[in-house]
Amino acid sequence: MIAELATTEMPYANGHAVSPTVNGHANGHVHSNGIHKLHTIASPPAKRAAQSAEERLTEFRSLVGKADGDPLRIVGVGAGAWGSVFVAMLQDAYGYMRDKVQIRIWRREKMYFGALLENVVTNLQEAVWDADVVINGLPSTETRPVFEEIGRYWRERRTVPIIISLAKGVEAALSPEPHIVTPTQMIHDATNVPIDRILYLGGPNIAAEIYNMEYANARICGSEQWGKPLARFLRQPHFMVWENPDLVTHEVMGGLKNVYAIGAGMVAALTNESATSKSVYFAHCTSEMVFITHLLTEEPEKLAGPLLADTYVTLLKGRNAWYGQKVAQGELRPDMGDSFQGKGTIQGVSAVEAFYELLRQPSLSVMHPEDHKMVIPVELCPILQTLYRILIRREATSEAILEALRDENMYDPRRRIEIAQNKGFYLPQLLGSPRVLHQK
Repeated sequence: MIAELATTEMPYANGHAVSPTVNGHANGHVHSNGIHKLHTIASPPAKRAAQSAEERLTEFRSLVGKADGDPLRIVGVGAGAWGSVFVAMLQDAYGYMRDKVQIRIWRREKMYFGALLENVVTNLQEAVWDADVVINGLPSTETRPVFEEIGRYWRERRTVPIIISLAKGVEAALSPEPHIVTPTQMIHDATNVPIDRILYLGGPNIAAEIYNMEYANARICGSEQWGKPLARFLRQPHFMVWENPDLVTHEVMGGLKNVYAIGAGMVAALTNESATSKSVYFAHCTSEMVFITHLLTEEPEKLAGPLLADTYVTLLKGRNAWYGQKVAQGELRPDMGDSFQGKGTIQGVSAVEAFYELLRQPSLSVMHPEDHKMVIPVELCPILQTLYRILIRREATSEAILEALRDENMYDPRRRIEIAQNKGFYLPQLLGSPRVLHQK
């Protein structure tokens, strides 16, 4: 299934199209009658892979409580680049066992995937009403309204589904205390599905490359009860999945790197891809990310590898960096919105606003390293401030990002990291849900 998708030219997260002949060499694929297909020769490794898939499906069906003759129903909600590729991977791995699994995907209209992915559904109620596993492939900005609608369909439901969210984005809520709201929390609020049955999957990957079966890895984050079996179920030879119990922090970090990817794209375009300028930007943006991470989690060192890897690939080849480049080149403007046909939603734009609004709250003030006075956290994040002025307030041009880097008053990024490493910096309420905050 994934290989067959290469016959259709389609845009992905990096803003480029996938060629019908990409990856058509020495990778276990053949072209037949113009269609790019997997080899069907039953080699010993292929037989072992098929047996392994059947075993994984049987194990997961047992955990969900499926009886013989009742297929495991998996539904993707939203058919953007990553959501579509993710569902196509499951179709490739398990779709041939039709008596044991049914895989569908919902989107508002049947477009380029309609003839390639099986069971494309345009009626949301039909798609989700009896689903055992729901995959949220929607942008974070669309997650709440769509799942509120789904929640209405599930009011009379007797069984509780498992939800895997792929969305990377956040909202800021300012009452009863300033805190971040993630897509999994939005889904929980909208559907009343217990939070231990809602998980987040993220990692350093680009949809178009996974679509071409490049090796990649990801983490499924959430309750161990479902995280461990889902990691086994989702794992494939070219896609390693690990389990991690830290749901919200990984989810927030997935949104944070999109913020700085936009700035990276601007710097690349404005400096004609200067490696030196991009490295200066990388030093400052990562120090801001370290600073923000220390505000959000008590053990930020556990996030260092995953966050840096996800940031690296997003700065190299993500849609947010592409957007920053286009804005700097004058081909796009902030007032044109954050959703573009063929590219999807640029989730970094809403994340800029969310993180800025959150970190400008006086109740979160911290000590300034040079002035030795209390300041709002965003005062220590000049790049975030600049992106807010460019994209949200629209009072500055993209050249302001270079001005911020060249500001003589900009101090060594190492200093910001040293400040952040103060154990008193951690603000646990930033990741608290409204219900928890009400109970305090």
